[in-house]
Amino acid sequence: MADRKTVFRCQQCGYVSPKWLGRCPDCKSWESLVEEVSYKSSEKELATGNPQNRPVALADIPAETEPRLLSGIGEWDRVLGGGLIAGSLVLLAGDPGIGKSTLLLQVLARLSQEKRVLYASGEESPQQLKVRALRLGVESPNLFVYSETSLEAVLDAVAQKPPHILVVDSIQTVHTRALEVAPGSVSQVRECASRLMRAAKETGVSIFVVGHVTKEGSIAGPRALEHLVDTVLYLEGDRTHTFRLLRAVKNRYGSTNEVGVFEMKEVGLEQVPNPSKLLLAERPKGVSGSVVACAVEGTRPLLVELQALVSATSWLQPRRTSMGVDSNRLSLLLAVLEKKLGLNFAQQDVFVNVAGGVRLVEPATDLAMTTALLSTYLDRPLPPEWVVWGEVGLAGEVRGVGHSSVRALEAQKLGFTRCLIPRSNAERLSPELEIECVGVKSLQDVMQLLF
Repeated sequence: MADRKTVFRCQQCGYVSPKWLGRCPDCKSWESLVEEVSYKSSEKELATGNPQNRPVALADIPAETEPRLLSGIGEWDRVLGGGLIAGSLVLLAGDPGIGKSTLLLQVLARLSQEKRVLYASGEESPQQLKVRALRLGVESPNLFVYSETSLEAVLDAVAQKPPHILVVDSIQTVHTRALEVAPGSVSQVRECASRLMRAAKETGVSIFVVGHVTKEGSIAGPRALEHLVDTVLYLEGDRTHTFRLLRAVKNRYGSTNEVGVFEMKEVGLEQVPNPSKLLLAERPKGVSGSVVACAVEGTRPLLVELQALVSATSWLQPRRTSMGVDSNRLSLLLAVLEKKLGLNFAQQDVFVNVAGGVRLVEPATDLAMTTALLSTYLDRPLPPEWVVWGEVGLAGEVRGVGHSSVRALEAQKLGFTRCLIPRSNAERLSPELEIECVGVKSLQDVMQLLF
C-alpha cells in the first residue's frame, strides 16, 4: 500500500496535482482534474530492459530496403509520403462521424489483398463491422476483425499470429490492466500509445491508431499523443459538404505539405484526382463578389471559388464573418482597403466564404479576397476567365508567392485564359505559357485594371 498514491490529473493537458482543483493551473480548463491511482515502480523494474539491445555504429546499420506498402489509393499514398512504412505508428484523427473508420476500412481492403491485416475495434461489434464492409463492398480473406478493448488481449493476438498491419479503433476505448483508471483518460491513452509504439518497433508491424478530436480541435486525450506516433493524419471537412481533406500534420517519413481530397458517397469515400474541376462546377458567372483563387496544398494547385458579400447595416458594430479563411486576415485586408483605396466598411457587414468547404491558409489568397471585396463593394462582377493569386501587404503592395508556374498551368488546363498575379511573378513566368498573365504591383493597379 505504500507504493500506491492517489493523484488528480488534468484530462486536457496532463497536469498532475496532489489534491483536487476546480480549474487546471496549466491549461485553465474547468472541471478537468480526475482522480487517478498511480503506483511507484521499484528500482528493479526501472532497471530492466531488452538485453539484446547494444549500441551499434551508424555505418554498420543496413539501409532500409523494404518497399513501402501501397494501397492503390493515390490520395492516401501521397499523403503518407509514398506509402506505408513497415513498423510505423500512424494516428488518424478527426471529428466523430467524419469518415475515419470508413476510409481506413477501404484502405485496409486494398492492403489485405497481399498482406494480413488485424482490425481491433473497441467501438463496434463484428456484426456491425460486417454491415459496414458489405456497404463498402469490402471482402478479403486476409482481413481479420477482433472486437476487444483490452490492450493486453490485442497484443497477445498479435504475438500469436503476427499481422503485417494492425488497426486500433479507437485509442480512447482501449485500456490496459496496469492502470486502474477509466479508458480514455490521459494516463490510459498515453500508456496504450507507448506500448503500441514499442510493439511496432520491436515486431515491425505497421499500426494505425484512430483518435477523436475535441470541440477545441485537438486530439481527445493528451497532446503528447501526437509526439509519440510517427505520423499524424487529420481527416477534415464539414459533414454538410461531400468533400473531405486528408492532411498530414506530422510525418517522419515524408512531407507534411501534402493533402488528399476525397468525396463522400453512398459507397464510401472516393478519391478526387481533379478537385478543382468539381469545386468550380457550380460557380455562377456574371455575379459580383465571386472570384476564382488558386491555392497550393503541398505540391497540388487547387482552384476554388472565393465569395464575398458587403451589405449595409444599421448596427453600431458591423459583422465580420468568414468561412474557410482566417478572420484576422480578413480584418487586416479590410483595413488596407480603407486606408489605401478610401473604401468605407464602417457601416457594412462583410461576409467571406470559400465554396465547397475548403479552408485556405496561405497568404497567396489575399489578392483574390481583396478582389472579391472590391467586386461586391462596387457591385461590378469580375470577368469569368480570370484567376487571381498573390499576397497583399499592409502598404497596399502585391507581393510575389511561390509555385506561380504550377498555378498557371492548372488554370490553363481548366480553360482559364487570364491570370491576375503579382508583377514579380509575372516577370519570371515562361513565355511559352498559353495563358495571359497580367502582373500588378499594388491595389491601385488592381482598381484601375479591373474596375
